[in-house]
Amino acid sequence: MEERMEQLICENITKNYKSKDALDSVNLTLAKGKIYGLIGRNGAGKTTLLSILSAQNPPSEGSVVLETEEGRLSVWENEKALSHICFSRELNVGKNTALSATKVKDYLRTASVYLPYWDQELADELIRKFHLDVKQKIGKLSKGMVSMVTIIVALASKADFTFLDEPVSGLDVVAREQFYRILLEEFTETGRTFVVSTHIMEEAADLFEEVIILKEGKLLLKENTEELLESCLHISGKAEEVDRATEGLEKHYEERLGRSKSVMVRLKPGQELPDAEVTVQPMKLEKVFVALCGEEA
Repeated sequence: MEERMEQLICENITKNYKSKDALDSVNLTLAKGKIYGLIGRNGAGKTTLLSILSAQNPPSEGSVVLETEEGRLSVWENEKALSHICFSRELNVGKNTALSATKVKDYLRTASVYLPYWDQELADELIRKFHLDVKQKIGKLSKGMVSMVTIIVALASKADFTFLDEPVSGLDVVAREQFYRILLEEFTETGRTFVVSTHIMEEAADLFEEVIILKEGKLLLKENTEELLESCLHISGKAEEVDRATEGLEKHYEERLGRSKSVMVRLKPGQELPDAEVTVQPMKLEKVFVALCGEEA
């Protein structure tokens, strides 16, 4: 019976670049069979975290392990562990580079060699669905088509833990919807774990069972997406009424306009808003993210 990975765990991961900490003591567990959304502002450490989780980049401190029925396996320079992990990152196609001059079919063939569970039938199906010209050089592709190549590598890898960094970058709205549908189908059929890093949150929010937010290199939260959204409310009205309604609650992103005021509150289990003459509205993931990670007014 084929061994399946249970959890991917990063323990106290820190990454230093000269005087800057790209990641600071991050502890994170990714469970088998979930779709995670990884979000954060530019420079928050998302790509660095995914590269360390997939052993493409060594941490300055800490470790990453796969927890299996047979024990714990470090991912660093461990072929057995890495065979179950795929990080299909955004391709940086510069002019006059080897990658720019590489044909799509050759790039995918190389990927199939390094990814032991490669599904060529799925790759061929996605090539047809995306109308990708595999004879074309990568440097001649549109930004959207380059994204298609990274998506094909991620999905056809069949890796238990698959990471996608800005997979819909450059895709139009129709292609993005197609990607989300295909990703959900693959997840439903296989139970693989996916981590999707994206700035386009609202379209993908319904896919994310859990959301992971990084802020300035630190893990701000990792929570069930539905529960997070249910706990966050936008309160607005006269300043004194808003203050009364939100007293003692966790508050973020307060804004004032004359005598009016608005704020996001994050309720803890068992907490409720008192009766007050205020407007209470639910919040979408993008607005919650801005409230938690944006500049305070």
